[in-house]
Amino acid sequence: MPILYLFLAGICETLWPLGFKLSQTGDSRDSWIIMSIITMTLSVVFFYLAQKHIPLMMAYPIWTGLGAIGTFLAGVIYFHDAATWISWLGVCLIVGGISMLDHG
Repeated sequence: MPILYLFLAGICETLWPLGFKLSQTGDSRDSWIIMSIITMTLSVVFFYLAQKHIPLMMAYPIWTGLGAIGTFLAGVIYFHDAATWISWLGVCLIVGGISMLDHG
């Protein structure tokens, strides 16, 4: 269950910045801001539940890494943000760095 909480926290960590972005592009500004506040709160709650059982040195980088990678992908796919090979390398380095934390 802690892994599920951490995964949900990571998804919510992706959704709140996405809501802020969408609040700038459409008519439903208030709705998107409310969604951002709700998912921001859920992100912290799920992280709190996950890190009770997962070491902090693993939980926090995974949580923020999922948020960073998720927002990167959302930007590239939905908002057509530029993605160079350097930015993709950066995403790979995030994944690689997180995967090496528990091998010390």
